[in-house]
Amino acid sequence: MHVTDRFDGQTVEDARRALTSHLKSGGIASAELDARLLVGEVLGLDLTGTIRAAGRRLTPEEAHRLAGFAERRLAGEPVARILGVKEFWGLSLQLSPATLVPRPDTETVVEFALELGRSEHGNQPRRIIDVGTGSGAILLALLSEWREATGVGTDISPMALQTAQGNARRLGFASRAAFVACNYAAALSGTFDLVVSNPPYIRSADIAELDREVREYDPRGALDGGADGLDAYRQIVVESDRLLAPGGILIVEAGCGQSVPISQLMAAAGLMPQRAPKADLAGIPRAVLGRKPSQ
Repeated sequence: MHVTDRFDGQTVEDARRALTSHLKSGGIASAELDARLLVGEVLGLDLTGTIRAAGRRLTPEEAHRLAGFAERRLAGEPVARILGVKEFWGLSLQLSPATLVPRPDTETVVEFALELGRSEHGNQPRRIIDVGTGSGAILLALLSEWREATGVGTDISPMALQTAQGNARRLGFASRAAFVACNYAAALSGTFDLVVSNPPYIRSADIAELDREVREYDPRGALDGGADGLDAYRQIVVESDRLLAPGGILIVEAGCGQSVPISQLMAAAGLMPQRAPKADLAGIPRAVLGRKPSQ
C-alpha cells in the first residue's frame, strides 16, 4: 500500500486520522494508539507536543517517513519494532532483532519477585541472575527497585547482550549489571539469591500458529521451547539448583498450561514451591516460583 501522497501536505491531526483509518482498514486493533505513536515519532514529539502541533502541516520528508511507517505496520511489523523501543516497568528499553519485545505478561515475574522481597522482612535479594536476558527487561526492572542489588544477565546472542548493555548504560545501571554470553547460565559460578527468566516456552509445532507480529518479528530462538515447550526449564532448573544460595529463589515466566509441569520440574530438583504461581491480568498462572531449602 502506497500512502505517501495521502499524507503530503496534510495537517498533523489530519494525518493522524488518516493513518488511524488506514490501520483500522488493515485489521489492526490498536490503530488509534499506533497512529499516535507513529506520528509522534515522525515529529520527534511526545503526546502533548503532538497535540499542540495538530494544526501544522507535515513537510514532504515527514509525510514520506510516515508513509513508510504505515506500510511497515500494515505488513504486520509491531510498533515497538518500528520505533526500536518499548516501555517495560516504566523503563524505556531499546530493542534489536535479537531481542523479544517485552510484554506486560512478563511484568508478573517482576511483581512476584518484589512481593517476595517485601515478605522477607527487608531481606531483599542482593545478587540476581536473569537467564536469557534479551533486552535486559527483567533484570533492569528489578535493579530499578532494589538499589542495593547487583545482577548478571546471560544470553546466547551477542547482539542481545549488546542491546542489554546499552539499556543498562542509558538507564544508569551499568555499575550494577554485568552481561555474560553463554547458554542459559552455564558460564556462571558462585551463589545468587534470585534467578529469574522468561525463557523460550512455545512448543515448536505451535510457532506457525502465533500472531504474525510474534511469528515473523520475534527471534525464533527466544520462542522455541522444544517439542513440549519445556526444554529451557529443564536446563534452568538444574543450573539454578547449582547457583542459588540456600534459601534462594527461582522465578520463571510460564506459558498457558505450563505452571504445573514447571513446578514438578522444580520439585524434582529439590526446589520447593513456597507460593502458588502468580497469575497475570488475564488470570493465567504466569510466574512460577521454587525455593532452594535453607541449610
